[in-house]
Amino acid sequence: MAEVLLYHHIQGLTDGVQAFADELRQAGHIVHTPDLFDGRTFDSIEEGFAFAREAGFEAIRERGAAAAAELGPELVYAGFSFGVTIAQRLAQTRPGARGALLMFSCIPVAEFGGAWPEGVPVQIHGKEADEFFDEDLPAARELVGSTSDAELFVYPGDQHLFADPSLDAYDAEASALLMERVKGFLASV
Repeated sequence: MAEVLLYHHIQGLTDGVQAFADELRQAGHIVHTPDLFDGRTFDSIEEGFAFAREAGFEAIRERGAAAAAELGPELVYAGFSFGVTIAQRLAQTRPGARGALLMFSCIPVAEFGGAWPEGVPVQIHGKEADEFFDEDLPAARELVGSTSDAELFVYPGDQHLFADPSLDAYDAEASALLMERVKGFLASV
């Protein structure tokens, strides 16, 4: 059993993010899903981005870090897209991290330190033709090339938030494979 801190994407803590967390809970894991947008959800990436810009990206990220501070240090940090910016930072900088799940995004490792922390496994997931993930693919490949504890999974298609069943971008087949891989990862940490 793993304890997971799962950060939502730019459209908020949607029913789909909650469903993803619930499936992990049913597999026996403890999953925390802080709501960084205070109950707001958005119909599009653009609307969510506009809200986050107005609220302040760094203020939202700090709210995410504060949620981690309330929990023990031995967490798996997970994030969907925008949530990766928080999850990856904490996985790289907070002592005791048990792992990281970076879905639909990856930040250059140098943003949060010189190297990926030794002994902290990480999985990165994204779609091959996703315009947002495409920008992050070089960082994902660099991370995977820097440590034997990293795996990169690239799925066919162009949907960005494809594992959120409450959104039009949902891809049931790719989402099921992602979930299978995530469950395997969590069982091993």
